[in-house]
Amino acid sequence: MSHEKARDIAARVIVGALFALMSINLLAEFQRTGHLTGLLLLGSESLVVVLTVIRRPARLTHRSVAAAIITTMSLAGPPLLRATDVSPVVPDIVTAIVSALGVSLVIVGKLTLGRSFGIAPANRGIVARGPYHVVRHPIYLGYIVAHVAFLGAHPTPMNVTVVLVADTALILRALIEERVLGADIEYQAYCRRVAWHLMPGVF
Repeated sequence: MSHEKARDIAARVIVGALFALMSINLLAEFQRTGHLTGLLLLGSESLVVVLTVIRRPARLTHRSVAAAIITTMSLAGPPLLRATDVSPVVPDIVTAIVSALGVSLVIVGKLTLGRSFGIAPANRGIVARGPYHVVRHPIYLGYIVAHVAFLGAHPTPMNVTVVLVADTALILRALIEERVLGADIEYQAYCRRVAWHLMPGVF
């Protein structure tokens, strides 16, 4: 087995394991409380497993240690979030609506990427349609919105810390991806059309 094939299999196993950990926690929380916030996030994450399996080979993959650490931090954070019985900051209906908006953006972004979806910073083809016509990283924006909604429902110091660390890593991961894609002439033209990384008018 080639070294690259072994890496690919390992990545798929890790994604599956992280998804299983998140599923166990969020399903248990939903059964206990009936809160929709975590269940909505779980729905979007099921796509990660499917798209990781069917993704196309990368033209170029960033293999630095820093990229590996940042990617791992962004992936490992959400499964560490814990649903609790702490009083929510806002009613469940509010966090459910905000979470639904974030998760919807994640799902649309993933479906738009299709086989170009990947975990490690890589070039699997440039996608410029749908939400990618507005911002360069709509999936990451959706995650951040969903994570904020989760914090509103479960505002513990541990959850706040996990989200701050994981979402900071997520933003750094986005910038690393842009650096990898920056060598592609098609992506350079795309960046001239779409200036915003995550939030129109902000960043």
